[in-house]
Amino acid sequence: MEEEQDSGMVDRRAASRMGSGEPTKAGGPTEPGPGADVPEDIAAMTLDELRVALTAERERAETNLKHWQRAAADYQNLKRRSEQERGEATRFAQVALVINLLPVFDDLDRAMATVDAHLAGLVWVQGISAIHRKFAGALQAPGEEGRVIHVVQKGYQLGDRVVRPAMVIVGNGAAPGNQ
Repeated sequence: MEEEQDSGMVDRRAASRMGSGEPTKAGGPTEPGPGADVPEDIAAMTLDELRVALTAERERAETNLKHWQRAAADYQNLKRRSEQERGEATRFAQVALVINLLPVFDDLDRAMATVDAHLAGLVWVQGISAIHRKFAGALQAPGEEGRVIHVVQKGYQLGDRVVRPAMVIVGNGAAPGNQ
């Protein structure tokens, strides 16, 4: 009996569109409403008939509760998976941005290290130096200088060989809150 009830989900939206007030089972006839198998005149029923009717209604209520609990659990799982996927997409986007910007930062770092002393006072060199500082600020955070503050991408090692180096944000020597 339970297999018959579990075989089709109640389609209330389709039933309301068709104009019948009763929900229908997908692919099946109209499902009886509450108390449909109980005669009109309950006073005329025997005690055994009332017990049978009560047992049937309890089974229907338990089945409905199980369906509702299953649907609620499915919804919670979907919500949790969606949040995880959204978080992973955000992390992957951040990693992709950092991966694309690191070579540019390395080039800028090398260029700033080779600026001659007599060029250092020029306005355009000071502008590039300011860009370098802002770029470094985006890749560094307040905290103990040289210490890892946040891991952007995990690194992996196989034996003694580094398969993928870790990408991290390191402290810039400024106290947290002061930058």
